[in-house]
Amino acid sequence: MAPGLDSWGDGEGLHLLHIFVDADACPVKHEVYRVASRYRLDVTLVTNSWMRVPKERWIVLEVVEDGFDAADNWIVEHVQPCDIVVTADIPLANRCLKEGAFVIGPTGKLFTEHNIGEAVATRDLLSELRGAGAITAGPPPLQKRDRSRFLQQLDVVVQSISRQHPFNRAQQD
Repeated sequence: MAPGLDSWGDGEGLHLLHIFVDADACPVKHEVYRVASRYRLDVTLVTNSWMRVPKERWIVLEVVEDGFDAADNWIVEHVQPCDIVVTADIPLANRCLKEGAFVIGPTGKLFTEHNIGEAVATRDLLSELRGAGAITAGPPPLQKRDRSRFLQQLDVVVQSISRQHPFNRAQQD
């Protein structure tokens, strides 16, 4: 099933809300499945290598070729306005926002036109500091409160999109 088509069978070819997951090392895939199941949304996990996913017709695994930003490029090429992208990749978040998508990080941070510039600048600064050896540790491990915040934020975004675009409500009936 192509992304954006309703695999639940009740959208009659309309583009319905879709969740794209930058799946390599994404720690909140199961939370995405929970919310998507509740709202009857399609999910596409995009990755550079095969991974086990639940056998549900509304979950698609898209394995892209190896290569710099191959998964990111695939997501940007397929995302549509009002879709949701789950990623910790700041440059990908920036590109998806430009396509009109909603973007949520695994910790529940909602990236917006208002905060993406600061996120890009912070990422660039930290990258330079890591390159210079000033920072050697990566991000802290995901905590239970982060998962909870992610679930809450994803739910809020889905509801907000559904209110703004009534055609998406057909999925919830």
